Amino acid sequence: MRGNTLYFIVGALVAGLIGAGIWMYQDSQRSGVEISVGRGGVSIEGR
Repeated sequence: MRGNTLYFIVGALVAGLIGAGIWMYQDSQRSGVEISVGRGGVSIEGR
């Protein structure tokens, strides 16, 4: 039983690291111009 818990914890940590890596990679790839239209008008942001 104790071995199964250890495998679960290690698996959860690995999955978390992979998820964080993918999120950081996608966040770093976003660049350019973001245009949004709302109640306050049109907003343009350069990244």
